[in-house]
Amino acid sequence: MINRRDMLQGTAVGVGAAFGSTLASNTAAVAAETATPKRVIFFLQNQGFDPATCIPNDLRSDTSLADVTLAEPVSALEPYKDKMNIVMGLHGRHTSPSHSAYFGALGGYRGGIGIPPGAATIDHVISQLLPQTILPHLRIGMDALENMISRPTLATLSAAGPGKPLFMHSNPQDLYQLLFGGIAAGDVKRRYEARSKVFNRIEQLAGQRGETLPASDRERYGSYVDGFRDINGLRERLADVSDHLKKFAPAYGEKFTDPKFETDWHDALLDIGIAALQAGLTNVLTIGSGRGEIFGAWKGLGVVEAGHNLGHMKQPDNPIWVKIRQYNCRMLVKLMQALESMPEGDGTMMDNTLIVYTSNNADKQHTNGETWPFVLLGNCSGRIKTGRFTQLESKRPINALYTTLLHAIGAPCDRFNMDKNLAGVHDHKVGPIEELMA
Repeated sequence: MINRRDMLQGTAVGVGAAFGSTLASNTAAVAAETATPKRVIFFLQNQGFDPATCIPNDLRSDTSLADVTLAEPVSALEPYKDKMNIVMGLHGRHTSPSHSAYFGALGGYRGGIGIPPGAATIDHVISQLLPQTILPHLRIGMDALENMISRPTLATLSAAGPGKPLFMHSNPQDLYQLLFGGIAAGDVKRRYEARSKVFNRIEQLAGQRGETLPASDRERYGSYVDGFRDINGLRERLADVSDHLKKFAPAYGEKFTDPKFETDWHDALLDIGIAALQAGLTNVLTIGSGRGEIFGAWKGLGVVEAGHNLGHMKQPDNPIWVKIRQYNCRMLVKLMQALESMPEGDGTMMDNTLIVYTSNNADKQHTNGETWPFVLLGNCSGRIKTGRFTQLESKRPINALYTTLLHAIGAPCDRFNMDKNLAGVHDHKVGPIEELMA
């Protein structure tokens, strides 16, 4: 049973962490003057990404996608082949994935259930390097409906630093209220206003009482205060742009309030993510389908099997996994179409966007991380090659791809989260993956 005190503490810490109250000191606006790319989206499907579900026609060498037909599971992306780069030849052996690499999937370090993050993950680092917005990094997590209700926030994929997990939002009602409650009507607006009053009062009381605590408890207590302060600060910043937000807020209908299947809430969360991107609220969106764990359900697609059992099914030519992968790709298409509809500079928002589609668990359940496929969509404002199938001749770690992303946004580095000793075992080169750079 959760009492009111536990609920308030969980909300403060969860939402405060979710919106990144601590900025990494070594990532202070390196690319603040860089106009491109404007945004990066990470989409991770749990249970692994079998190469056979995305390699077209058994390709094994670097080639153009122009005259190639995509594999059935990713066929929805066929019209976007010119914006695509399918990348093979990366590994994550050092992340020790099994059921999931957890924070290691985006961190490029050893992960595992119950293991705290060892460093900031690439999504958060990029969010701090790009020009800052009201909400630099938004994270949403899709799961079985009962899990999203019982655990509206969960931290398993993103981190702001060592031991600093960042929460994903999984309840679209709560997230809608937080971002668009100030411009809503009816019950949503009333709940927003009531919660705002409570949070403001709690921040005041908490700030007054914390100084009397023992030193051992003061830091933890301070995190609660920071959490409420972040919530209230975000609400104030959103109130300042309320007229602008009205143009982008998604319709608040039955898929929010009365979902029949978990996919209704998946779609609602995606709508909020798209609205946040279009409104310019965020630069970086991380989507966790399965929330970085071994769970997840897709009953709305007619998939009866759920959770861990899905991970023990072979993905190639499996109608269940074809449905899940095609559903992912339809979401990716919806993201791209939404960004293509928004003019920006001499083109559209999609021209300044990069989408990274992969898994939190390399190629399969119970993997050693030897093969870790990625699909890139968008050219990062001309910095990433597209229209390609890229087969890397010598396997490099996923860290090398993340190094490449940093080069692409104008924040070059030799390695990402990999010291010289570890690189001596797992990476034979320094710097970005040249085959991907335009």
